[in-house]
Formats: sequence, C-alpha cells, structure tokens
Amino acid sequence: MPSTLLTRRRILQSAGVAASMVALPSLHAQSAWPSRAVRFVVPFAPGGTSEIVARSVAAELSKQLGQSVYVENKPGGAGTVAMQEVAKSAPDGHTIILGHVGTLAVNPYMLKNQPYDVNRDFIPVTLLAKVPNVFVIHPDVPAKNFQEFVAYVKKNPGQLNYGSAGNASAGHLAMEYLKLVTGMFITHIPYRGTGPQLTDLLAGRTQASSAGMPALGAHIRSGKLRAIAVGTQQRISHLPDVPTVAEMGYKGFETSQWYGILAPAGTPPEVVKRLQEESLKALKSSAVTERFASDNAVGGGGPSSEFAAFISSEQKIWSDIVKRAGIKAD
Repeated sequence: MPSTLLTRRRILQSAGVAASMVALPSLHAQSAWPSRAVRFVVPFAPGGTSEIVARSVAAELSKQLGQSVYVENKPGGAGTVAMQEVAKSAPDGHTIILGHVGTLAVNPYMLKNQPYDVNRDFIPVTLLAKVPNVFVIHPDVPAKNFQEFVAYVKKNPGQLNYGSAGNASAGHLAMEYLKLVTGMFITHIPYRGTGPQLTDLLAGRTQASSAGMPALGAHIRSGKLRAIAVGTQQRISHLPDVPTVAEMGYKGFETSQWYGILAPAGTPPEVVKRLQEESLKALKSSAVTERFASDNAVGGGGPSSEFAAFISSEQKIWSDIVKRAGIKAD
C-alpha cells in the first residue's frame, strides 16, 4: 500500500512539473514583451488623421510599456505595401500596423490578387477610434452649401476634381459613396497621404475632399475650406451648423473613418491581450481623451474578438458599396 501511495505521489508531482513547464513559455512571453522598441506602421504619408490617431496612442504606450513605440509612415499601393511588409514580420508583438476601413474592408473587394489575406494573415488587436468624415470644398467653388454643391457638379459633370489620401483611403471611399447616392460625376485624384492632397486643395488645384476633423479643423476655422456636410447620422459638436448627408435627403447615408491595431498572424495571444489592455489604458489617458474630444473622435479599446466582429460587419457593408459604386483603384 505505501508503495502504491508513493508511486501515485510521484506521478502527481511529475504531472505538476510538466504543467508548470508548459506554462513557462506563455508566462515568459507575457512578461518579456516588449523587450525592445515597438514599430507602429501607418500605411499613409504624414499629415492625416491616421497619423494623428497613431501618434496620440503611441506616445502613451511608450510611457506605459517602458519601451519606445514609434510611428513609421509607409505609404504606397493603397496601403498594401505596408500591410504586406507587416504580414511577413516576426509575430512577436514588436511590429504592429494601423488598420482602417480601406485596408481591411475595401481593398479585399477593390483590388485583385493582394499578396496577403487580411482575415488570415493578421490578428485584430483593438479598435482605437472612429472619426467623422467631413465633406469640404474650396471657397472658390460657387456653392455655399451641400445642395448648391450637388447642383453645381451636376450642371458641370467632370469639371471638378476631388483629392484623397490615396486609393481606398477613407476620403476616397466617402466621396465615392457620396457620388453613388447623389448621382454626381466628379473626378478622383489620389495622392500619397492627406497632407499632400490638402496642399493642392488649399491651393485650389482640386476643389473638394473628405477627411476627418484632425486634418481639416484648422482650415475650416480659418475659412480656407468650407465644410458642407458630415457623414455621421447626427451633426457633430464642433460643426453644429453643418448638416449631415442623411438629413439632406439621403436617408441612411453614413460613413466614418475608423482605425485599429493589428498584429501579424501567429502573435502570442497573451501579447495580443496585453497590447489591447495597454491600448485601452492609453485611450483613457487625459492626453488622448482631450485630443480625441477636440476632433470629435470616439475612442475604442475593446477586446480582439470585438474588433474582429466589427471588421467583418464593415466588410459586408463595403463589399456591397464597392460593387454598386464600381470603386476602382485610379
């Protein structure tokens, strides 16, 4: 009998040691991350809403994690250049990317033969922010409001140009959606980022655009650009006199910019969870909440599964819009 008890005790002890050894890599991965600087890739040129959201969060993450979280702008190919590079990066949490409506919900249906699969090669970490789309025109356009702008474009089809941060950027999608519902014909001019396209818009070389308040606010307040509509269902607090597209007779129209963090597929679940938790903490910091409030941005921070479900729902919406509007990479 004592021999049987001794054998049983040894088996249990061995099992306990084995279990602890299995758990060690997971615990080590969680405690060791980040072991060096974290590269946060933004697939657009500097000067746009995407960079502002990324840098606001990255600054707080750097403080919280004790390692630098630095933003690297890498434009090109409607975001595919950066997405492909990050998809091939080591899945250790030290390279992440800012995903948005274009790269995640539109490119899969607009672009053929992408060198990666957004649903297979990336792990959604967390949604960072939703930012209202604002439609603006240059003051030289002979239209004081949304209705006059639509009427003017219809009388002069193809005579006006609108700029965007690039193919599949939030501004490109918002304007194409607007063209679909209003029946306007206005030519798309893609740039390599919001900054470059705003330079030409402010100079009057293009006549219209859609972007977020972080990029447009100062120019609207100075009178250099005229806001004619917003893409949200309700008016926004910083532009209370600017109507929504929906209330102008286009019921159900809604479009906003949204941004979130993704990591390469294979990134350890504990690292993804830690990054999500730290991002939520960053979004609740006074520096980020004040910045977001000034831009009418709504913070996120939910778990990976919630962001994955959101991306899926957006893909269903935009796959239909891409087909109906015939959105193509110009």
